[in-house]
Amino acid sequence: MLRERLRVLYPGVSGRRLKQWLAGARVRVNGVVVHRGDSLVGPGDRVELGAPPPAPFPAALGLVHEDEHLLVVDKPAALLTIATAAERRRTVYRLLSDWVRARGGRRIFVVHRLDRETSGLLVFAKSFAVKRALQAQFEARTPERVYVARVEGVVREEEGTLTSYLVENRALRVRTARRGQEAITRYRVLARFRGATLLELALVTGRRGQIRAQLAALGHPIVGDREYGSRSNPLGRVCLHATRLGFVHPSGRRVSFQSPPPAGFR
Repeated sequence: MLRERLRVLYPGVSGRRLKQWLAGARVRVNGVVVHRGDSLVGPGDRVELGAPPPAPFPAALGLVHEDEHLLVVDKPAALLTIATAAERRRTVYRLLSDWVRARGGRRIFVVHRLDRETSGLLVFAKSFAVKRALQAQFEARTPERVYVARVEGVVREEEGTLTSYLVENRALRVRTARRGQEAITRYRVLARFRGATLLELALVTGRRGQIRAQLAALGHPIVGDREYGSRSNPLGRVCLHATRLGFVHPSGRRVSFQSPPPAGFR
């Protein structure tokens, strides 16, 4: 029988693994896929084990770009970038790491983060050297990091620059203050609605919670951001999305990636 032939060809293999091979259409007899371990095979029949099927990409994420150096993914709202004390398993890093390992890859490295509530583009490195090279760009403020936000109220100025200082309290809540870390964000109006405005925001600095705290201080909290004073939440999420990410690729060329904001933002 086919089961016995496989045990001879792959000594020590477990019965469970054999079932997985058969169910996964990996076993071929004379070039034909066979699913039953009790199928009869003769001495002259050719039995082969095919490569495992490619691991499906995590359904929660969107694969924007992959090459030998890095991965760019689209993160949904309500998903952490990396683990915290309260949540260690369901994170972008864990989902992506499991997928990379399932394909025979090695460790990936976090380059930057997005808040749990923010959706959009994230880049991960495939080596420590690439991680450090990309992080050096972020520290030098050279990457292009553009967001789209739907905010409460009508922003009158067509464009402007938000400059402030940010501090964190013990609960890690970020707010503007007279002293602290300098934060600079440029904005322009994309559209105005009744009681709301769609903004494009470009980071000059990249502080944690920067956009959310600055817009709240401006009197235009992001729609759905109750932590920063929003009074409405029609989409059931914070309406902030990382829509464009550009940087110098390890190959030396400048690259830019796009992710359109959810339709509900408009």
